[in-house]
Amino acid sequence: MSETPSTSFSMIHATSSEGQVSFPRHLSVTHPVVAKRISFYKSGDPQFGGVRVVVNPRSFKTFDALLDNLSKKVPLPFGVRNISTPRGRHSITRLEDLEDGESYLCSHSKKVQPVDLDKARRRPLPWLSSRSLSTREPRCPAAAAPGMPRAPRRLLVFRNGYPKTRRVVLLCRKVTQSFEAFLQHLTVVMQYPVAKLYAIDGRKIPSLQAVILSSRAVVAAGREPFKPGNYDIQKYLLPARLPEISHHVHRKGNAKSENRKSGNWKVTIVTSDLPNAGTSSQIYIILYGQHRSSAPIYLYGTDGARFQDGQEDIFTITVGDIGTPFKMRIGHTNSGLSPSWHCKKVQLQNMNSGKEFYIPVQRWLAQDQEDGEICREFPLLNKGQPILPVIIYEVYVATGELWNAGTAANVYISICGAKGDTGSRLLFRSKSSCNFLRGQTDTFFLEAVYLGELYKIVIGHDGLGPGNGWFLDDVVVKDPTTNDEYAFFCHRWLDQGEDDGKIVRELYARDNSIFSARQKLELQRKKTWIAESWKFMKGNTLQFYSRLTRGFVRLHPDGTVDANGEKTDKYGLFDVIFNKGNICIFQSHEMKHLSLALDNGSAGGGAPTEVRVLYQPNRSALLESALVPGHTVIFNRHGRIADESSAGCADLSREFVIFVKGVFYNSAVVLLATSLCQALCLQPDGTCTGAGNQSEKSYWKVHKISSGICMFESVKNARMYLRIKDGQCDGAGTGDTDCHFKIKKNLENASVSLESVKNPGLFVGLQPNGQAKPVIYTKDENVCFYPRVIQFGRENPMGMSAIPSQGEKQIQESKNHKESPAESEAKEIRHSQSSEILLSEDEWKVFVLTGNTGTRANVTLWVYGDEGVSGPVSLSKDSPEQLFLPRQEDEFQVEIRNIGDIYKIRIGHDGTSGLPEWSLQKVTMQHIKSKKILDFVANAWLSQIQADGDLVCELPVIKEGRPIFPVVRYHVDVYTGQLKQAETEAEVSLCLYGERGDSGLRLLHKSNMPVRFQRGQIDKFEVEAVSLGKLQKVLLRCEASDESQYWYCEKVVVREPSTASESIFTCERWIPFMSQGIIYSEIELYLQGED
Repeated sequence: MSETPSTSFSMIHATSSEGQVSFPRHLSVTHPVVAKRISFYKSGDPQFGGVRVVVNPRSFKTFDALLDNLSKKVPLPFGVRNISTPRGRHSITRLEDLEDGESYLCSHSKKVQPVDLDKARRRPLPWLSSRSLSTREPRCPAAAAPGMPRAPRRLLVFRNGYPKTRRVVLLCRKVTQSFEAFLQHLTVVMQYPVAKLYAIDGRKIPSLQAVILSSRAVVAAGREPFKPGNYDIQKYLLPARLPEISHHVHRKGNAKSENRKSGNWKVTIVTSDLPNAGTSSQIYIILYGQHRSSAPIYLYGTDGARFQDGQEDIFTITVGDIGTPFKMRIGHTNSGLSPSWHCKKVQLQNMNSGKEFYIPVQRWLAQDQEDGEICREFPLLNKGQPILPVIIYEVYVATGELWNAGTAANVYISICGAKGDTGSRLLFRSKSSCNFLRGQTDTFFLEAVYLGELYKIVIGHDGLGPGNGWFLDDVVVKDPTTNDEYAFFCHRWLDQGEDDGKIVRELYARDNSIFSARQKLELQRKKTWIAESWKFMKGNTLQFYSRLTRGFVRLHPDGTVDANGEKTDKYGLFDVIFNKGNICIFQSHEMKHLSLALDNGSAGGGAPTEVRVLYQPNRSALLESALVPGHTVIFNRHGRIADESSAGCADLSREFVIFVKGVFYNSAVVLLATSLCQALCLQPDGTCTGAGNQSEKSYWKVHKISSGICMFESVKNARMYLRIKDGQCDGAGTGDTDCHFKIKKNLENASVSLESVKNPGLFVGLQPNGQAKPVIYTKDENVCFYPRVIQFGRENPMGMSAIPSQGEKQIQESKNHKESPAESEAKEIRHSQSSEILLSEDEWKVFVLTGNTGTRANVTLWVYGDEGVSGPVSLSKDSPEQLFLPRQEDEFQVEIRNIGDIYKIRIGHDGTSGLPEWSLQKVTMQHIKSKKILDFVANAWLSQIQADGDLVCELPVIKEGRPIFPVVRYHVDVYTGQLKQAETEAEVSLCLYGERGDSGLRLLHKSNMPVRFQRGQIDKFEVEAVSLGKLQKVLLRCEASDESQYWYCEKVVVREPSTASESIFTCERWIPFMSQGIIYSEIELYLQGED
């Protein structure tokens, strides 16, 4: 299998000059010195070519007026606020101090970085360059080495109505501080006032984000409206192939000039004489030979219009030694007023050997004709027969199920095989009415010369339009000649604000589509288990619902099992008393001596039996015997246990929907998942989206108002509640009745729907882009949320409201009046019993012994067990000033639920108050029921001034005089990138994650360098934590107050002193970063080389 190569040179001989741009000659005129002509340069930036300004009393009456004028011309984050001499030693504060013919530096603060003015002066301004823009395809640069910063993105800028006037600008950070600053920069570059930007198809570009996500070309306009024209992006930026398709260049030896001579071809193209067969667009051609392929060669000239009705156009091109040609690709850029084109024929003649090839085209290349393609491939003829056949590949593109997974951008694909590639093709005409929607599979037909065995595709989009990010599941390409299906598995974002930020991906074919489908299914099962595994934590009470019988599994006192129970049936509740991975023991909640058992080919009640839970992609689960794999719980349509031998019958069911009791108890913290890895999230502007990450930002605290009615308060943004008001659904509620929701449980998938109490019939719903809005209830999943409990709450005592507001008290009182005394008494008894169990099983006493130095800061505790973590737990009382005094032991009572055997704690303070230092001697934990005692010896200073500068410490459990796991001092190297303004003065925090939990978020305070996080610098830190085992990921957070403090991190390297290995976590991103309109200040980095 060979790659599809390309020559390193492809050109048209000097018969065409349409791409030339004539620049006016700048004459040097001597004027009498009646004004000062001064050059201003940017502090610390030798690549900025400088600005020449004429200073006289009429142009600038005050020094501040000069600063304001320079702020429009010199791109600085906060404008020009300081002018100094070239070496930065003296500041200029008056117009009189400026000297004629001298140069000065501009900066936005008193801090000035000197510039080599000779180097800056040698750099020509874009509009003074005498070099015309090349139409030759540039050579692909070598792939950047890991850890190297990415090159800034190129943007082609046309002048409105004048397509021949264009400039290429780099979207680097210095010119993209704001949309207004970028327009001012374009004003300087284009040499005329720029007030508006348009896409090349006439759509207005309203913001800087739209510029960054545009399709690499814009039209710059003043106050006038958009003027159509031949804005030929392909001619200058050459997207005839997708980025990242490298062209292999074969060795040329010493025959370079000879190859060039043998690569001279005469190309004759005849346009049909059909009505409107001619085109205003730019035509390009690509030749494929046995050795390599040419680059796209654009055919244009100066001797009149080309490619008109019935016209023959002749060109001479040079492609190098491509070997014997076997196919040709011809296309156009679809630009101009009438881009459609009907080509009659193409003739090729090798000017060295005289050999001729004839290609009868007779096809439309037009989006409004035939199949809509503007690019076609044709095989060359050998003795009147095509060397290779032309076939139509079927391409199936599956968009993921995540919210906001779809895209409105233009999607391109290139398919590569043993006999070449298709080139970059736009996927725009499918069987679907709208392409690339969430959860949709689109079918396209792609005509190409036979490619042989397929091995790779390159697929991506142009980033144009709002919400252009795309989650691609997979691509399947079917070869109609062999009926082989080639599967290309992706399951990743193509989004500049997600994942690794790439919008183009190279995907390689799996062995076969069956293997790919199986792998995809296993991945879905794995992700479903991760999302649902919290339900099987030890101590949870579960119900198993059968979709077939529409009843719940119940275990009767006589040991029989059926699936006909009601939701309130006491025999349908099961407690998880053992959990290890996906293996559990389910004990009857009503009868502690019976458990759900699988024995002798049938299910029943008996002694505790281990059951393996196997989750399916539809969020249902199989219950399989851990001892006898393949033996599962099966019911027939009547709810009775079925025989294993009849498991293939259609009216049998082995799948169950799992429900957890007590999800919406008062004060519970829940996550309302909208997909396997997304959740309902409150955004900074108060709106809500279902496309948020499943992180702390998506946590909601439950306030139970009455039975089945709750409010949801954001944990991250206290006192902001989910609400439906005035036709909007957002998180700007204040806790009034607009925030009351009725919980409706959906038995078919264990989801819930939230109905407004004030507006019955309106539910919290999601639009396709994930934004929340009120909707009328349907069975669509846009109103379904899958709750996940982060921290369990408690049932309210009867007659008390979760939030003691007057309105809520009235609601609760009205509910109480409707209950009979007997019902109320029974509920109180049940609550009392459950409270006693909770107190005895989950309550601990915590004793904290302070050393010689106390603190008044806020102290927090985390407790880690082999089945989970509890925290943060605030160690506080009503009189905080009496806590943590020198040589004092303080006692607290805390709830620690469902974390298994404890192996470590983390304790620390926030460094606030007038006493931010703390000497911690010892922590002791005592289980109230069993009296079990755990000792944690600290002897630590928690201070940013003394010792190691840490405000937290981790302490392992001591067993038989030795710690269960050692305390490790991890060496962390943080690499700041080499990009301009990559440094930051903001606070940076880090959290390490491993097989045994995490280190907690640690402020990177004490570096080996005097000033942290400077451009190109390596800062070394130490993070002390109980051994985490094999490291898996790193979380970085940068709390930047404004854009000038954004930080470019290259990578993080973590070493454990006891081992010689190091863990590398590549970042190569600005932090904070924007995704889907939301600014994120933290990012997760995964171990290099792992998925």
